[in-house]
Amino acid sequence: MVQSMKNKQQFPELTVGALILNESDQLLIVKTHKWHGNYTIPGGHVELGEHLVQALEREIREETGLVLSGADFLCFQEFVYDECFWEQRHFIFFDFICRVEPGEVHLNDEAEGYVWVDIDQAEDYPIDDYLRHSLDLIRKNPEYLKKF
Repeated sequence: MVQSMKNKQQFPELTVGALILNESDQLLIVKTHKWHGNYTIPGGHVELGEHLVQALEREIREETGLVLSGADFLCFQEFVYDECFWEQRHFIFFDFICRVEPGEVHLNDEAEGYVWVDIDQAEDYPIDDYLRHSLDLIRKNPEYLKKF
């Protein structure tokens, strides 16, 4: 497949996604230009030599200023050149349900806003099908929320 990127991707990029829940089981979603102004979850690439949870901890800290206190693997998803992202990329998402230490959200320049929402109200915001899939898994298996 031909790509219109300066640095052509040689292999799929591994990424982590953080479904961060607060003490009220509300989900943190962030509005970002990378997803065409839609809301999504914090996350990003896994660096060489980094374990998934280490990448998760780093990405949460970099993007939100929050500190990870616990994580449980939820699912993986394939993202192959989907137009919902600002660049043509091939990702493998590893999504985790996360808890963080108490603190205030401080966004970096990758996001323009954030909101804490009840899981059942997340779809009141413009979100992508990948987040929708993760939310469906949680709704179908509410025991995921009881692990923390």
